[in-house]
Amino acid sequence: MRVTDIHTHGFGFHDTRSSDPDDIIAMARLYASSGVDAILPAVYASSIGTMRRHMMTVKEAMEYQRKNASLTGSRQAAEILGVHVEGPFLNPAMSGALDKGSFLPPTMDNYTRLVDGFEDIIRIITLAPELDGSPALIRSLSDRGIIVSMGHSNATYSEAEAGCNAGARGITHIFNAMRPFHHREPGIAGFALMDPRIYIEVIADPHHLSDRLIEFIFKTKDPSRIILVSDMVRGSLTGGGTDAPRDDTGRLCGGSMTITGAAKRLGEIGIDGHSIEKAIRQNPEEYLAFSLR
Repeated sequence: MRVTDIHTHGFGFHDTRSSDPDDIIAMARLYASSGVDAILPAVYASSIGTMRRHMMTVKEAMEYQRKNASLTGSRQAAEILGVHVEGPFLNPAMSGALDKGSFLPPTMDNYTRLVDGFEDIIRIITLAPELDGSPALIRSLSDRGIIVSMGHSNATYSEAEAGCNAGARGITHIFNAMRPFHHREPGIAGFALMDPRIYIEVIADPHHLSDRLIEFIFKTKDPSRIILVSDMVRGSLTGGGTDAPRDDTGRLCGGSMTITGAAKRLGEIGIDGHSIEKAIRQNPEEYLAFSLR
């Protein structure tokens, strides 16, 4: 099975904030050189016009790969599988490094304006399940074969559970940009760990989660529901985890380690090797299969 990263914004000097498909193709080549076979580029929350422009860039890169299929077959470039739309239906209280000024209510009208013409490439949408209108939108997207991942969210346990009951299948970068776990309200993070239906993204670079918490995740969560993601951005020059991008306040702005590098790192801290392999190969493939039905 292929090594697949379902959540990456960029690599080196390139990311999805671009109108040039060469940037996406360059990302794919860099990922292939690191041992990643397939990627799902993630588009940042922004204005609808800007997000549509960036989705078009990914679509043009996918079309280029289809016309030059030998590039991916020879491992010169990771296959671009579609797009992961991170926003804009997110909670401003949990914006993380994203632009909360661009967030919108999760209405069908806003969704249609965002994705019209791109339905064929959208594989995952991250949204906050506690927002008014989210359950109905989740149900509609799920019926269309789009994977809904819950994230950038202040959801309680019951609100996250309602999102899952409506059709959400995943959690975006668990513990990051979400309500903290509390002993009287486990919240969306607690739901993510305890509900056997839900897949979870884990950023396993040296910066986003403590090693002890990563151990806890792998001991608690069904290993068939854990997916390693890089969440890398432009400025992650090597993918080795040393150059974590931060803003002027010191806040992390994205990941810094490829999932192949993260897999090696997890092995070094004692995580079960079979579970690690599932998290970069089998689990992302099975997760994405929903959007191909």
